[in-house]
Amino acid sequence: MSAFFQFLLTGLTVGSVYTLVGLGYNIIYNTTSIINLAQGEFVVIGGLLMWFFTQSVNMPFIPACVLTILSAALVGLLMERLTIRPLKSSNLLLMIMVTISVAIVFRGLLMFKFGKEPFGYAPFTEGEPIIIYGAVLQQQALWVMGATWACIGLLYIFMNRTMMGKAMSACAVNPVAARLSGINVSNMVMMAFVLSAVIGAIGGITITPITLMEYDKGPMLAVKGFCAAILGGLGRSRGAVAGGLTIGILESMTAGYLHSGIKDAVALIILLVILFFRPAGIFGSKEAAEMRKF
Repeated sequence: MSAFFQFLLTGLTVGSVYTLVGLGYNIIYNTTSIINLAQGEFVVIGGLLMWFFTQSVNMPFIPACVLTILSAALVGLLMERLTIRPLKSSNLLLMIMVTISVAIVFRGLLMFKFGKEPFGYAPFTEGEPIIIYGAVLQQQALWVMGATWACIGLLYIFMNRTMMGKAMSACAVNPVAARLSGINVSNMVMMAFVLSAVIGAIGGITITPITLMEYDKGPMLAVKGFCAAILGGLGRSRGAVAGGLTIGILESMTAGYLHSGIKDAVALIILLVILFFRPAGIFGSKEAAEMRKF
C-alpha cells in the first residue's frame, strides 16, 4: 500500500502540471477555436526563466517569480500580436500549423540561450518531507498542487465574476455578436494568449525544483496537456482538471507497476481511446465534438 500511495502522490503532482497545460489549451480554444500546440513551451519558459532570475541574476524569490510571470505574459502577448493576429485567417488548420512553428522557434531560442543541460533550483520551502501511509511527499509537491488549485479558483472567478472574463466568454460563443455588442474581440484574443502563457509559466516555476527543466520538454508537455483537455472535453475547465489528474495518476502507476519506459505512451493511448469511443470527452457534448471536426 505504501508503494501505491507513493505512485498516487507522484501522479497527482505531475498531473497538476498537465492540468495547467490543459487549462491553457481551453482558454485559447474557448476564445478563438485555435489549438495552441506551443502551450508546453510556456511551461519550459517559466522554469528556465525562474532559474535565470534566481540563480544567474541572484534575485530574491518573490521578485524573480513576479518577473518570470510578467516575462511569460509578454511572450504570450508577442506570440498573438506577431503570429496570430496578422494572419486574420479563419482556416483553423493554418492557425494550428502556425502554433507548431512558433513552438519550434521557441525551442530553438531556448536551446541557444540555455543550452541542452537540465536546470533546477531549490524548493520553495525547506524541511522534512511529509509521510502519508508510508509514502513520501515532498513539500514542493504541495506547492505544485496548491498553485494548480489556486489557478483553477482564480480562473473561475475571472471568467464568471469579471467583465473581461464574461467578454472573453462572449467571444467564444459568438465573435460577431460580441463585436456588435462593443467588445474588442482582438483584445480578448490577446488576453487569452497572455492568460494561457501565465498559467503555463506557473506550472514551470513550481515543478522545476522537482523534475528539473530542459529546453526540449515542451513538446511532450504539450501532448500530455492536449490529451488532458481532450479527455475531459476540449473547452471544459473541469474536464482539463479531471483529465490532467487522471493522466498523471495512470502514468505514474504504469511507471511504477509496469515499466518507466512506457509511461509516456499512456497519454497517447488514452487519446486514441477517447477519439475512437467518446470524441467529446468525459464532460463534453456530442454537439461540441461535431463542431471540432475539420
